[in-house]
Parts: sequence; structure tokens; C-alpha cells
Amino acid sequence: MSSDRPATRLATRLAFFVAGFGVACWAPLVPFAKLRLGVDDAVLGVLLLCIGLGSVVAMIATGPISARYGSRPVIVAGGIGLVLLLPILTLVSTPLVLGIALFAFGASLGSLDVAMNIHAVEVERAAARPLMSGFHALFSVGGFAGSMVMTFLLSIRLGALASTLLCSAAMLGAVLLARPRLLNAAPSAEGPLFAMPRGIVLLLAALAAVTFLAEGALLDWSALLITSKGLVSAAQGGLGYMLFSVAMTAGRFGGDAVTARVGDRSTMFWGGLLAIAGFAVLLTAPIAVVAMGGFLLIGLGASNIVPVLFRRAGSQRSMPTALAVAAITTTGYAGILAGPAGMGFIAKSIGLPSAFWWLVGLLVLVPCCASFVTANRAEA
Repeated sequence: MSSDRPATRLATRLAFFVAGFGVACWAPLVPFAKLRLGVDDAVLGVLLLCIGLGSVVAMIATGPISARYGSRPVIVAGGIGLVLLLPILTLVSTPLVLGIALFAFGASLGSLDVAMNIHAVEVERAAARPLMSGFHALFSVGGFAGSMVMTFLLSIRLGALASTLLCSAAMLGAVLLARPRLLNAAPSAEGPLFAMPRGIVLLLAALAAVTFLAEGALLDWSALLITSKGLVSAAQGGLGYMLFSVAMTAGRFGGDAVTARVGDRSTMFWGGLLAIAGFAVLLTAPIAVVAMGGFLLIGLGASNIVPVLFRRAGSQRSMPTALAVAAITTTGYAGILAGPAGMGFIAKSIGLPSAFWWLVGLLVLVPCCASFVTANRAEA
């Protein structure tokens, strides 16, 4: 199948949608799992960490596997894994078994995440025009849809198992629709099964980690930031992250057109500056409405940074594309996992607002490195 066909682009979008939908379906089930197992918050935290561990392990392995066999079988396997494991998460009755199931669920998500980005790089390269932001927007749409559908099904007292079976059926339909339209790369015996990130890929991965760290910090700490400053009540603490998410999704839907007009360098440079300005507004805002504007600026500014980084991973020549994409995805996810905890330790020492200023200092790397990252290269 040609890489540049509407059907192939649709399949890629469906892969991103399934990934966002699947992980969002699990979030409303967490209270049910805690009640069913009768565990405390500490044990629950360890169990939830299993998702991240499974994802990281799978991400490390997925790059070499995709480089050897292509991204299509990995996308299908990851999607089917989410389909099968989501209902199982509602049935297990011991912490050990739930931990194993969550590890497998995370592994399915991690392998799908890496493989769909590798596939997206190939599809975008064949189209010879920016598509990456639009693909990533479908992950956000899937997240909105998954959380909304699962919350609705649970609210009408359908039951956790029945709700997950319906959501799994929807994901299965999307996977089956996408499968014949995905690129079917011929198996190759050439190329390494492992390669350490090197050259420009190291910088791309570091910038991805910083960007994902900012997103993770907003998810876990922004509500506390704005409520502790007295800008909003505790009941409204989640409003800021909601606005950030909406702005990021909107920015990604328009990101391909913007990138096609101004290029990767300007998209990354001005996006980074806009995100930094958003944090500055948020941290200095005297009233709630101004702080909410900061969240919007951060979302719009950060929305297309990661898509640019993945695109550059596809154009660099330091290492195979699949391995480069895997390195960026893994370090980015590590930023989401480790970053919020790191923010907590820093906040304990210097205060939460100062910890966010420290994060702004890291984000300065994005516009500073924009020209270097997006320069045309042909290194071997």
C-alpha cells in the first residue's frame, strides 16, 4: 500500500485515537479497583506505577522490533492488548494480579505509542507535508472520548465490566478498521536490534522530556498552585488543566497548517516562547481570569513542539528512525513519570511557585535549541 493515501492517514489517526481512548478508559475505574481490593493510597500508588513501568519496558523493546518488522504488527498487537486487558482490570481481585495486569496494560500502551509515532513519521514523509500535529490531536480526542464515554456508562450504573466490554468493542472496531490500511513493511534482517541514542537524537529526547515534564507538572500540581494562591476554590482547581488541554488540542488541529506556512524552526521557537510566556502569566497572575489565560498560552505554545521533535527524528541520520522515535517516546514518558515527583521534592525545598520557575528555566532550552534541532543534516 502507498504511504501517501487517505486510507493510510485514516489508519494512523485511528491508532492515535485508540491509544488516547484506552488509557482514558482506565482512569474512571481507579476508585472501583481501590474499593474492590480494599487497599490504601500507598498500595494503590505502587499499583498505578506498574502502568508506567510496563510502558517504559515496552517502549525500549518496540523501537528495535519495529525497525526489524515494521510498525504495523506492533500497532495491531498493542491495540488488541488494550482491548483484551481493559475488561480484565475490572475482574482481578488481588493486588498482585492487578499489578501484573496493569504492567501488561502499560506495555500494550507503550508499544502502541512508539509504533504509531514511527508509522506517523513514515506517512508524513511520504506525504511531503506536515501531518504530525493532526495525528497527535487524535490522541487528545481519544482521551476526551474515552473519559466521557466511560464516565457516562458508569454513571448510568451499567457496571464496570459491562462498561469496559463496550469500550473494548469500540477499540476493537477501530483496530480492525485500521489494520488493512496500515503500512505493511517487509521484514528485514538488516539493522541493529539495539542502539544507544546518539547525536542529535540525544538532544531531541532531552527536549521531549522537558516538554512532557511541563505537561505532567501541570496535570499533578497546577490545581494546588492556583488554589494555594487563592485564585480559585478547591472545587475549581481542575479548571486550569482543562483549559490547557483544550488549548493544546486546538493548537494541534491547526498545527500542521501553521508548520507548513512558517516551518519547523519558527513553530518550535515561537511555540516555546509562548509556553514560557504562559507560565510567566500563570505564576504572576493577580486574579483568576489572568491565570486561566496563562493556561491557554501554555497549551497553545506547547501543542506543536513534540510533533516537531518526532518529525526531526524522522529526518535525522544519526540512527535508524524507529530507534530514534523509540528513544524520544521513552524519555518523554519518563519525564511524565519522574517529573511530577521531582517537582514535589523541589517544591518542598523552595516552594511550589519557585519549582514552577525552575521548570520555566528548563523550557528555555526549547526556543534556544530550535535552530540547531531543525537544521538540515546528513550525518551518517
